[in-house]
Amino acid sequence: MTDETPAQPHPHPHAHPPADVRAAALEALLVDKELIGTDTVDAVVDELEHLGPLHGARVVARAWVDPTYRERLLADATAAAAELGIGGLEGEHVVAVENTDEVHNVVVCTLCSCYPWPLLGIPPVWYKSPPYRARVVGEPRAVLREFGLEVPDEVEVRVWDSSAEIRYLVVPRRPSGSDDLDEDALAALVTRDSMIGVGLPDAPATPLLA
Repeated sequence: MTDETPAQPHPHPHAHPPADVRAAALEALLVDKELIGTDTVDAVVDELEHLGPLHGARVVARAWVDPTYRERLLADATAAAAELGIGGLEGEHVVAVENTDEVHNVVVCTLCSCYPWPLLGIPPVWYKSPPYRARVVGEPRAVLREFGLEVPDEVEVRVWDSSAEIRYLVVPRRPSGSDDLDEDALAALVTRDSMIGVGLPDAPATPLLA
């Protein structure tokens, strides 16, 4: 694999319209036939765009505070997420990989953009981009550095390639200084990028001195 961005194919005169145009046309057809309502579509979009990463954060926070749940999550992430009422299409076969002092995990889909939607919502644009998909496998440390994440040389970086059969969730390390936080406060620290592996959870706020 080289560092070069793969060449893009030339547009074909009979190429299909963009995915967003096809999706809008399909939505209009379903609404016109009264198979779904626009409120249903809006609710699904809101769920994926705004609530998606919050679901994954709940799973991670529960793993941080409950060792037995953490074991179940690492053994069967799909079932563990279902314990919290989280699941559905694109989340049927999820594997959780845990960051440790020795290993840092990062996720990619080299073929397209396979992603655990019920846990993380809609994938970010950069996750679907050819440069990320091509480079993170061959030079993961350099890519992570561009995200502002410097992984020490002594820490192994493992890259997991998602597919239609398996999608991955990174369980980031719990931030230092968060021992006194409850589960809800911990979930607020978990970022989408930390569950992909290109970032870290937020640090807890430092208490103001009296």
